[in-house]
Amino acid sequence: MPATLLKVKQLKKYFPIKRGLMSKAASQVHAVDGVSFDILPGETLGLVGESGCGKSTTGRLILRLLEPTSGEIFFQGNEIFSLSKKKLRSMRRNMQIIFQDPYASLNPRMQVEEIIGEGMLIHGLVKNRTERRECVLELLERVGLKKEHLNRYPHEFSGGQRQRIGIARALAVKPQFIVADEPISALDVSIQAQVLNLLMDLQQEFGLTYLFIAHDLSVVEHISDRVAVMHLGQIVELANSDDLYKQPLHPYTQCLLSAIPVPDPDNQPQRIILKGEIPSPANPPSGCRFHTRCPYKMDICAEIEPEFKAVEAKHFVACHLMD
Repeated sequence: MPATLLKVKQLKKYFPIKRGLMSKAASQVHAVDGVSFDILPGETLGLVGESGCGKSTTGRLILRLLEPTSGEIFFQGNEIFSLSKKKLRSMRRNMQIIFQDPYASLNPRMQVEEIIGEGMLIHGLVKNRTERRECVLELLERVGLKKEHLNRYPHEFSGGQRQRIGIARALAVKPQFIVADEPISALDVSIQAQVLNLLMDLQQEFGLTYLFIAHDLSVVEHISDRVAVMHLGQIVELANSDDLYKQPLHPYTQCLLSAIPVPDPDNQPQRIILKGEIPSPANPPSGCRFHTRCPYKMDICAEIEPEFKAVEAKHFVACHLMD
């Protein structure tokens, strides 16, 4: 087995909720609460779940765009939260992000050449601006844009073109690992497949490793080698993509998969309708955090938090039904 590229261990991030004149912390939002997983070189790990479950926060913690409440993250064997600013800057060349919103993630005052080439100059990957321009032109062509786009501003492009610029910017410093934070959710359906195929082609060409964050399970199935299902700050199921889609074991995963439309309505699986409201991450329920909506809940579910453990080969679940 290849060595682990990224290891996340018991990662937690709590955001304080401040109230009153003195802005004292009245409570905390448990955005990420004890997340652990590994990513191997060259693979894509899909991270899925409802909005607000902590997917994007996890991605930002991995890149140290946010500081954790507790936990550890090892990248190439180095614990990133203990790195100095100098070492962190050097390491960040190997870890990049593609943001969800192609409209907000590009500087409107910078031309495309500056946006894509800025990282090359910062990390000393090019000797001068002439060499930078040549490298930027190669990247533009690789992501499906043209030479004449070089001196244009972001507002002159469509959403799909802007996301391609964002992808080129991430590739510019030759990273090994990319966090793709819902990179196609803000795009038209007709453009989503093009960008998704581009990401897969670039992975093969450059040997990239992805953490692919999304809420669309049909998209994740298409691109991911393994899938982690996240609910209310915790991972409840982790398995190979084929295994998870063919035989989901956690009730929450079963519910999510039942909502995916299929081309033939006659073969649409029975839809699982959840009752009750989604619990607040500021006040998560005791025991299993899904028990308030779970159709199979037992008494133990409200009392004891289930252990996240392997129930089959490379198939991990946190559910008392598996005991």
